[in-house]
Amino acid sequence: MGSRSRARWAAGALGCFGLLCAVLGIVMIAAVPSIIKQQILKNVRIDPGSLSFSMWKEIPIPFYFSAYFFDIINPDEILKGEKPQVRERGPYVYREFRHKRNITFNDNDTVSYREYRNFQFQPDMSNGLESDYIVMPNILALGASVMMEDRPMSLKLIMTLIFTTFNQRAFMNRTVGEIMWGYEDPFIQLINKYFPDMFPFKGKFGLFAELNNSDSGLFTVYTGIKNFSRIHLVDKWNGISKVNYWHSDQCNMINGTSGQMWAPFMTPEYSLEFYSPEACRSMKLVYEAQGTFAGIPTYRFKAPDTLFANGTVYPPNEGFCPCLESGVQNVSTCRFNAPLFLSHPHFYNADSVLAQAVLGLDPSEKEHSLFLDIHPVTGIPMNVSVKLQLSLYIKAVKGIGQTGQIKPVVLPLLWFEERGSMEGKTLEMFYTQLVLLPREKCYLFWSSSKKGSKDKEAMQAYSESLMTSAPKGTVLQEARL
Repeated sequence: MGSRSRARWAAGALGCFGLLCAVLGIVMIAAVPSIIKQQILKNVRIDPGSLSFSMWKEIPIPFYFSAYFFDIINPDEILKGEKPQVRERGPYVYREFRHKRNITFNDNDTVSYREYRNFQFQPDMSNGLESDYIVMPNILALGASVMMEDRPMSLKLIMTLIFTTFNQRAFMNRTVGEIMWGYEDPFIQLINKYFPDMFPFKGKFGLFAELNNSDSGLFTVYTGIKNFSRIHLVDKWNGISKVNYWHSDQCNMINGTSGQMWAPFMTPEYSLEFYSPEACRSMKLVYEAQGTFAGIPTYRFKAPDTLFANGTVYPPNEGFCPCLESGVQNVSTCRFNAPLFLSHPHFYNADSVLAQAVLGLDPSEKEHSLFLDIHPVTGIPMNVSVKLQLSLYIKAVKGIGQTGQIKPVVLPLLWFEERGSMEGKTLEMFYTQLVLLPREKCYLFWSSSKKGSKDKEAMQAYSESLMTSAPKGTVLQEARL
């Protein structure tokens, strides 16, 4: 009887041990997806100890800024009331370097910083030199004329006299370097002397003079260290949570991120929202399709049709008005009241009237649409191409002789593309640490288990639990067997 008792005890012990092993197996099955998810969260937050911190601090991805100018072919005819004709020149390509300074971690789970940019011309990648001459509208003269339209005639005559004295004509012939980074002009010096608050710039005037060797303002964003739900979202820009450029609270809101990283575990229902100091507003991109970049799964996001729609076509944009035709946004309130407009290049996705009013334009989705390819599991951009156009509204203004008989038109000045893609050692590190290692952890976990039908059932259970550990629709190929 003693031997039987010991046998029953041994059998019971083995049964309990087997049950314990089964329970531990189930716990491990449930724990592995959570462990992988926590590893990703740890490495994408803004923390000096995270893998992505060095990428966030000083972007290692080579960014390029390409400018395409609209060279005016018939300036004299435009002054006589004829339709403008332009030819596209470029690209003039610059390597763009970005790095963050004055990084300060705050007590409320945020970090403040300034990001500085520097541009270096790349002649080997360009179709032309910075010394090339371009015929363009005189932004100061024609812009000031439109701004003076409702002023007394006496002031307009004085403005005509000033323009004549300083040889300010409706169109100018300047080099690419001058248009981009600035040129000296006695007219600007006069305005700054007697009207010091009229222009936000001092000295040289150039379309991108304020961008080179400068920062885009003081950003304060959430780190995700204490509260992951707000990771990368902008808390404040220059100490404010909303701007005052526009005519509605919704349009003035500072929403989304700073435009460099987003929250991980995206779904197709996710939208990319970010605040752009250059556009003086928040923008939202929408999901288009799933794809791959260098073998890494991505989600492609694009601009919705409503991004630059006017208030009539899309009522929420009414706050950006006064508006013209749909497809161009009036940015005069944040650009020293000059009649400047932002749009897609060649007026792509805009009212066809705009492109038809200027000879030489050919809007194309392939050439002129923008996109961002994002790794959905980490929220890190893999391939980016942002294309925008800057235009000037010009017209004849009675009392200012320099405007001649110009018919009202939104005349493109230039369009530009900012593009960059992950490559080289940065791509290798990203793939190894955030794609390959989580996959290997899954493989090692399963390869250490016994083979058999129960193991297959466990693997199936793990696969199902992995799919449900993140929001519905999330791409999790990196973590699956």
